[in-house]
Amino acid sequence: MKILRSISVTALWLMLSGCQTVDADLDRPARIVNADADSRAALQAAVNEALGTEVMLADTALTDSSRLTIERWPAGTMDNPVPQGRILEKPIQFQLVRNGDDCVLVKKSDGSRYLLSDTDCEAE
Repeated sequence: MKILRSISVTALWLMLSGCQTVDADLDRPARIVNADADSRAALQAAVNEALGTEVMLADTALTDSSRLTIERWPAGTMDNPVPQGRILEKPIQFQLVRNGDDCVLVKKSDGSRYLLSDTDCEAE
């Protein structure tokens, strides 16, 4: 009897969690509308989490386009200034998508997804 109940609970859990999966086929490129302090903070937090470091973003990031590109810039010091010349590393790219009612930031290199709370976006 315990085994049957355990199997039923597991099956129910799988069915319910299956309903919460994100269907990437529903992703539509989007841009942020009505940007405010909360939406900027959500975007900043998502980018910082994705990169594992803090970066500076413009207040207008993702308001004109669904793409966000972050170029790597080597840190310099007084003793060792930033070298002049080309940076050969690929820039980091993100795309904002609308999936249902959600605004989701997608890191292009690995497909990781970051839900932007307190953010309004519309499909491009």
